[in-house]
Amino acid sequence: MQVQPYLFFDGRCQEAIDFYRQALGAEVLMQMQFKDSPTPEMAPPGVAGDKVMHACLRIGETQVMMSDGMCGGKPAFHGFSLSVSPGDDAAAARVFAALGDGGTVNMPLTKTFFASSFGMVNDRFGVSWMVMVPA
Repeated sequence: MQVQPYLFFDGRCQEAIDFYRQALGAEVLMQMQFKDSPTPEMAPPGVAGDKVMHACLRIGETQVMMSDGMCGGKPAFHGFSLSVSPGDDAAAARVFAALGDGGTVNMPLTKTFFASSFGMVNDRFGVSWMVMVPA
């Protein structure tokens, strides 16, 4: 059994896909717009057909699924963080800076008792990330 995150970007999913491709080297494994669905009636009322019904990205060894959801324009991500562990401190600094571009740093990337690099950042969509290179 696997547990995979499924994120709803409330109308900003394509922007998020493009951002994660650039910031994290994410690979798009699958992407479908509402207009391409065999059941277009599944689209929420008033949602444009070019919005993302479902996408799956591979980030490192993990698959992250995402959608535009109800397209209300205000994605909300509370009560969790995604954690990423780059291979070394230099890679952690690059990933942290990329995720923080347009976002908010909650804890600057620094050495801690449990990691040679650890920091927390909310990206431009409000997704909380922890970047860590274990000690």
